[in-house]
Amino acid sequence: MAILALRADASHIDTIAPLFDAYRGFYGQPSNLPQSRHFIAERIARDESVIFFAEDANGQALGFVQMFPTFSSIDAHRTWLLGDLFTTPAARGQGVGTLLMNTARDFARLMGAKGMTLETATDNFSAQHLYESLGYVRDPGYYTYCLDLRQD
Repeated sequence: MAILALRADASHIDTIAPLFDAYRGFYGQPSNLPQSRHFIAERIARDESVIFFAEDANGQALGFVQMFPTFSSIDAHRTWLLGDLFTTPAARGQGVGTLLMNTARDFARLMGAKGMTLETATDNFSAQHLYESLGYVRDPGYYTYCLDLRQD
């Protein structure tokens, strides 16, 4: 089966939004398709992220990857934060995740980036295995800290 990776633009928002909503559900968030659609539409409209999605020969969306541009002050270079990777349950094990990760890597290289970073849940072993199989190395020298700025 032929699987293509395409860069998303405004015409693909309704294709990406259900995938993004399912991704958020994977991480325990309640389904909210309007919110997911708004988030994706805003990122694309503001050129704040780059999204690639995979589809099969029938035009069925199989997954997506979303990257955010950032910089490393230490290295004095552009880097990309690979914020999201999701494949549909039916597409898992078919190389879709690898295709999306490699497409993201190739794009970052094309943009002259020094590197890419990503985070995943400590219990997401299948994603960890994929990342490590593609050459990503867990950083033993830094901790990630988060500050919640929302008002309850």
